[in-house]
Amino acid sequence: MKINDLKKVAVIGGGLMGRQIALNTAIYGVDTYVADANPEILPVIKEWEETYLEGRINKGKLTAEQVATTKQHFHIANSIEEAVTDADLVIEAIIENKEIKQEFFTNLNKLVRKDTIIATNSSFLYSSMFEDCVDNPTRLANLHFFNPALVMKLTEVVQGPQTSDETVQFLLDFSRKTGKDPVWVKKEIEGFIANRILRAVANEALYLVEEGVATPEEIDIAAEKGLNYPMGPFKLMDLTGVDLSYFNLKRVYDETGEKRAGFDLLKKKYEANEWGRKTGKGWYEYPKK
Repeated sequence: MKINDLKKVAVIGGGLMGRQIALNTAIYGVDTYVADANPEILPVIKEWEETYLEGRINKGKLTAEQVATTKQHFHIANSIEEAVTDADLVIEAIIENKEIKQEFFTNLNKLVRKDTIIATNSSFLYSSMFEDCVDNPTRLANLHFFNPALVMKLTEVVQGPQTSDETVQFLLDFSRKTGKDPVWVKKEIEGFIANRILRAVANEALYLVEEGVATPEEIDIAAEKGLNYPMGPFKLMDLTGVDLSYFNLKRVYDETGEKRAGFDLLKKKYEANEWGRKTGKGWYEYPKK
């Protein structure tokens, strides 16, 4: 499939990432349908869409005409089947759980055309893990967006051993069409590019806390004021989710027995529901919404 053939995109998963990916796509004039297995999420997405777009007008980022056009392209589907029927591209943005994703892709395979490009937004589960779930796995790849997806320009297009060059090119072109600056990750590797670099920084930052060298606040100050990082590693963990950081280390521990720096610290925060901004407390505290 060529990018000029793109007419319909489906994003499955109405959480913060999924809804942002969908709305960003609609802003660039592509008919986009977002759906979630939980129907209670749908009115939340609608309210969020209205609030976000109104804010863009108030801040002078979008005109009223642009917002009206965006709304014509942004659709909240009542079911996953409605969203993916005749879609040219499906982007999966559901929970980071291998078994749940396997079930999703197996079911999705029955609903889409054989040439529909299928992308997973997963940041650490490879597309090749799901190649047995779909016919024609050459159309399956990782398309990794960064939070917040409406703002961050980077996407990582990760080519699994089953992914065709044509699929990669389509996803690179799709990223550019929707305002992103993509990079082609030519083989599957844990953390891809950006998160591998972030992980190295985060591992060292957690080590420094564990060893009592400095507090998270002091480490963030050092990163921001000394290295010119826009956000220190602990603030970033709070933004992306302390729970996700813990899941990554737990997966490594479960698979290899290696307990990386910060494992116990993150486990304690996870069990205390201190997951960052999403729960109001992580390494820092945040005002309740």
